[in-house]
Amino acid sequence: MKKKSQKVAFLGLCTAVAMVLAYVEILLPPLFSAVPGIKLGLPNIAIIFILYHFGLPSAAVVSFVRIVAVSLLFGNPMTFAYSVAGGFLSLAVMAILKKLDFLSMVGVSVAGGVMHNVGQILMAMLLLGTAELGYYLIVLSVTGTISGVFVGLCGSFAVKRIFIKKK
Repeated sequence: MKKKSQKVAFLGLCTAVAMVLAYVEILLPPLFSAVPGIKLGLPNIAIIFILYHFGLPSAAVVSFVRIVAVSLLFGNPMTFAYSVAGGFLSLAVMAILKKLDFLSMVGVSVAGGVMHNVGQILMAMLLLGTAELGYYLIVLSVTGTISGVFVGLCGSFAVKRIFIKKK
């Protein structure tokens, strides 16, 4: 029972860290003012850490709780819709690639960063009824790759440096 409560407490801490990183990201000035919607994806550092250390179910729960909480605190229903679509497509692809075990954590994170943008654009196309938004994926794929490298490096560092006993 003690190990389960320790895991729940640690995942709660990771959720709080992801929420703080989301808030920090909101406070940062836009990276490219000419291209709206580009973010570093800082909360995903916590998500990829959890995915690699605790597995998909824990990462999915923390991701969902973080998305709901951040949307309620700092966003709106559209923010929630875009975040859910991007977050869960990203997490699904990262989980599959992690299981296939042919990419490093950075490679998995890059795929997750790009897929996050794909999920958000697909949701925007659905909600706004315009296929032309798909062209925006060209720009977002580049920025998703860059942010994926950053998130993957940070996540890899965290996995190597934070010692947690497994079951």
